[in-house]
Amino acid sequence: MNFLEIEDLAKHGTMLPPNIMGLTDEQVEELKLRDEWGEKCVPMGGWTFNKDAIGRRNGRQPNEKMQEILKNTVEDARAMISKKLVQQDKLLTQKIVQDALDILRGAVTIVYPMGLPPHDVIRQEFENTEDLTGTQASLEVIDISLAQLWFSGKEMIQGKKLKNFLGSNEKTKVIVKLQKRGAGMPGREPLMSEEERKLLMLHAYKRQEQIKEFLD
Repeated sequence: MNFLEIEDLAKHGTMLPPNIMGLTDEQVEELKLRDEWGEKCVPMGGWTFNKDAIGRRNGRQPNEKMQEILKNTVEDARAMISKKLVQQDKLLTQKIVQDALDILRGAVTIVYPMGLPPHDVIRQEFENTEDLTGTQASLEVIDISLAQLWFSGKEMIQGKKLKNFLGSNEKTKVIVKLQKRGAGMPGREPLMSEEERKLLMLHAYKRQEQIKEFLD
């Protein structure tokens, strides 16, 4: 799920139909076009106009209470599938991913009881009907028949056991990367985490200040 789309929904309302998207107000008026779905799919509690600068959404922003429902649910869903789960020794499962989708779907239904237009990518994602052809998101989707797992610069061949690559220590924690077949070896992880890098820089700064004081 693209969380940014739901955040945009909270700011600028439902997506404009393809024949209006990207047109100026003058062009829409001149061509006598109407966002009929936008008139049907209105947020609970009314809306105020907040123009979408890039012309993708109709500008009908839900009221503050409905915005909060969407924003808070996005934060909850993000936390459910966060990379930080690894640091907390928590497992991410397909059920958790589905639960995150379900709470997002529930929040959108509360705010938009009449549903979203069929051309809105949020609805299409919920219904798994979105056409990703030619989009950046299409590059993030890997067909299972073309998927490869890599660890420590080596491809993990299907049919072999994890111990063939990781050894027999069951408490080992490793980073395995998913890559599309033919794309080559994925980039290596940095030698230190962002937190470790910050601590190192802080230590270097303090050391520099100490040397400076000593020389003075």
